[in-house]
Amino acid sequence: MAADWMGAEVLKEGIEPLVHFTCKDRNRNQIESQLYALDRHGVRNLLLMTGDYVSCGFCGCAKPVFDLDPIHLLLLIGEMNRGLTYSNFKGEPISHKPCDFFAGAAVSPFKWTEAESFAQYNKMFKKAQAGAAFFVTQMGFDMRKNHELLLFAEETDIKVPVIANLYVPTLGTAKNIFRGAFPGCSVTEVLINELAVESKAADKGIAARLERAAKMYAVLKGMGFSGVHIGGFNLKYEQVEQIISRGEELLPSWQSYIKDVNYPVAGGYYRYELDNATGLNKESKTPVDFRKTDDKVGGVYRISRFVHKAIFEPNRACYGAASAVCRAAQGRRRAKPLTKIEHLAKVMMYDCKDCGDCALMDTAYTCPMSRCPKNQRNGACGGSQDGWCEVYPNQRKCIYVKAYSRLKNYREKLPKYLVDPCNWDLYQTSSWINFYMGWDHSAKRLNIKKQMPREKK
Repeated sequence: MAADWMGAEVLKEGIEPLVHFTCKDRNRNQIESQLYALDRHGVRNLLLMTGDYVSCGFCGCAKPVFDLDPIHLLLLIGEMNRGLTYSNFKGEPISHKPCDFFAGAAVSPFKWTEAESFAQYNKMFKKAQAGAAFFVTQMGFDMRKNHELLLFAEETDIKVPVIANLYVPTLGTAKNIFRGAFPGCSVTEVLINELAVESKAADKGIAARLERAAKMYAVLKGMGFSGVHIGGFNLKYEQVEQIISRGEELLPSWQSYIKDVNYPVAGGYYRYELDNATGLNKESKTPVDFRKTDDKVGGVYRISRFVHKAIFEPNRACYGAASAVCRAAQGRRRAKPLTKIEHLAKVMMYDCKDCGDCALMDTAYTCPMSRCPKNQRNGACGGSQDGWCEVYPNQRKCIYVKAYSRLKNYREKLPKYLVDPCNWDLYQTSSWINFYMGWDHSAKRLNIKKQMPREKK
């Protein structure tokens, strides 16, 4: 059952819901339609996220649809809150009535490789740029990682409330998380062993789980989170009240409980150095070893980088010549062989899907349309683990692990600018021509003047 429909039903009962709104299974038109339906029902609080990959369904596996990412969704909601404007069939602007959404986004600090951590924080920065009103963390039980997130927000001047995810796991749920059944969520064997011992008690470990949750509540609020998002399988209202009231009792001495509720991953990467006195982090950063990357750089990227700097960066020596060739081909017979040559080269090097609105230059030449199952153009989803793609564990590295590694090798960072969604009007056309004609998403950022199309000959 759709979470947005459930949100409308909850609102009827007089409870203000927080609807978890994902980008999966619907294109931008359907997303806009559903948002207007929520607005009509008075549902305004949204937690935006990418959503899990598709699983089996009616007559087999469903077709994956990830037309927008959460950053695009934040931008769309911002426009809707201001009154989204379209042109009618006469070309005249029409503005819709402004909505009143309060939209936040998810962030996952629980990544234990350097590349994954930097990718998540870079995307958090982009989400703040796109207008996120608040953040909620993914599920995890490493207090040092939670603290790391707060330090990063302070370091990058992200002045947005951050809410910690406080999940109360049962033993069965924890085991499923450990097996990878819930992408992006994390538990350790230490926590599972504790839950196993607690489950043998007369109450099946309920009291111990609630006490742990209360201590987590105190620690999370004590370290500086704006609030907590409490959840758990079959968790009752009275138990939530107990966690809050007991957590407030423990709050004045929160630092003494860190060791009781901290479940770090041995050998994991942390952005900041360990503070042995507290078990959390110092403000000093962990030194970056530029000689070590989480993935190989490879010859394809080195060639791509050389060609990119020669012909795709304005004011470079060969940019003008390449631009002249592509502009001269547009609308003429020579465009067809140029498009075929481009597509063949890109299929061989990047498994190109011929979208026509190429984002290779935004992702260190790892194609988000062919190599990322969720087509994420602005950064990694939260589902990767140990550098591996959520959909292809132990088979395919997350493209943003690859991108980070490639850029790190040249002492560069993941880009912080926002990348527009793919414009499907350009599908199966030459992205080279679209780039130099100023028709693709890069034109505004690179200040490439939009050219009028020539009639085909």
